[in-house]
Amino acid sequence: MPFFSNLFGGKAAPEAETETYKDFTITPAPESASNGWRIGARIERDGQVHDLIRADVLQSKEQAEEASVAKAKQMIDEQGDRLFR
Repeated sequence: MPFFSNLFGGKAAPEAETETYKDFTITPAPESASNGWRIGARIERDGQVHDLIRADVLQSKEQAEEASVAKAKQMIDEQGDRLFR
């Protein structure tokens, strides 16, 4: 894709690193908010997906990514398979 980004002058956003936790795949996906970054993540397993979005807003994207993974792990510990119901 470098050809297209160079052609149109844009830069591809780096993808957040995924993490595996108890057979679930967590991809941090914080969203830009007016006053920082809102916690968000995608939790996947066996083709099922749960999009986690929280109201919490942090100052930096890096902080939001770390908090997003931590919150996703907490949800997996608390809900397990019920995440996908």
